[in-house]
Amino acid sequence: MKTTASAHLEIERKFLVTKMPENLSGYPHAKIDQGYLAIGFDGVQVRLRKAGEKYSLTYKRGRGNAREEREVDLTPEQFALLWPATESKRLTKTRYDVPLGSHLVELDIFTGLHEGLVVAEVEFSDTDAACRFEPPDWLGDDVTHDPRYSNQLLAS
Repeated sequence: MKTTASAHLEIERKFLVTKMPENLSGYPHAKIDQGYLAIGFDGVQVRLRKAGEKYSLTYKRGRGNAREEREVDLTPEQFALLWPATESKRLTKTRYDVPLGSHLVELDIFTGLHEGLVVAEVEFSDTDAACRFEPPDWLGDDVTHDPRYSNQLLAS
């Protein structure tokens, strides 16, 4: 869990989902509205997110499976003030938090323009753990380095 004004290295892998885990509706989940204020050619992005009743602004820098990330909590009023600036760069998805051993799989089911797309992200404490991770059979191709599945591209 990120804290207000936290900064850390986000290390994750992203997978296509080949079949849904059993009892998916029983896992914690929330609708996410996400929009981008800035997307830089050098891997910098600034996004807004409403996940349930949580509002945040996130800055990310870098490419691949290890990137700098800083997240700041926003009030609903601050979010509403900035949200119109993301008008042409938005996406909507429902995120399910599925425990998998010592990991948490964040499974995203997209709606709208990307209806039917399902991807899963798994975060790790270090790059060695990310490399050692053996995905279960319901996770398909590793698309961590495939830009077609980056949220900022999907939001364009």
